[in-house]
Amino acid sequence: MVGAGGRGAENRRAVQVPQVPRVLDELKRDALGRVECVEGPGGPGGPGPSADVPPRRWIRRVAVGGRLPGSGLVARVLMQRERRALERLAGIDGVPRLMPEEELPGLAELAGLDGAVPAPGACLVRSFVEGQPLHLAAELPADFFDHLDALVLALHGRGVCHNDLHKEQNVMVRPDGRPGVIDFQLASVHAPDDSSRRRRAREGDDLRHLQKHRRRYTRDGRGPGAALAGVVAVAGEGQRGAGHGLRRSALARIWRSVGKPLYEWGTRRVLKTRDGEPRRPSSGPWPRWKEPLGPVALQPPRARSGSMLESAGGTPIVSDR
Repeated sequence: MVGAGGRGAENRRAVQVPQVPRVLDELKRDALGRVECVEGPGGPGGPGPSADVPPRRWIRRVAVGGRLPGSGLVARVLMQRERRALERLAGIDGVPRLMPEEELPGLAELAGLDGAVPAPGACLVRSFVEGQPLHLAAELPADFFDHLDALVLALHGRGVCHNDLHKEQNVMVRPDGRPGVIDFQLASVHAPDDSSRRRRAREGDDLRHLQKHRRRYTRDGRGPGAALAGVVAVAGEGQRGAGHGLRRSALARIWRSVGKPLYEWGTRRVLKTRDGEPRRPSSGPWPRWKEPLGPVALQPPRARSGSMLESAGGTPIVSDR
């Protein structure tokens, strides 16, 4: 028989078992490298070496390239773009938190599921965003796209344009229904006083893509109006957002007519790979609508760094996560 003191000592010894980082899953592999879900130490307040807190999941991007010559260099350039963007966006709720390598010992050098150990400097580790990508979400708050507009305008207020929001998998629906945005490889970071035409065009393209998602999810009777009629006041079908009326920029037109065909030729014909863009089928099923999150006051497009986007209740969408 073990006394209470013995059990306590036994429990303390169990708590002090060190947490060993490990790769849980390989989420994606393409011409630029791989994206993995890894488990490492850390608690709600952030990472740390203490073993008395449950492990947390992180996302590790390994920029090793593929079979195409020079793809490793391209992968590292894009990884650095993501790093710069996440550094600029630190503290915005709904954006992954960049983890300095010194805060997560062992994760950068951890071997992948294939046994390959990343080269020094080839990894970026960020926080794991809980939830489902937009195309897989089963439920959406009635004002989801209003809050998504607000989030992206907050990015623009920090001088960051995402440049890849046409992909539904880059828009996350978190467990509480609030939006998140991931995958900043193509993001551009601008100086606070930059009022160039290029920045305005990129901001406009971000908002235009959000309007396309909003229109697709709310038109033809799919919107929340009918589902929540008599329950809450919601906008009508084909809701208008911050990107309403914006046209495709010259840069976007060039990419669509020249860049994208070349990219698809290189990946599909030369590399024999397909960088798919998961999208909810037009036949559905479409998400169910639930009560809205609450009003949010949108900043005007092209807001500049230093401003803070606040909800109608005065609560900023900035956090320390």
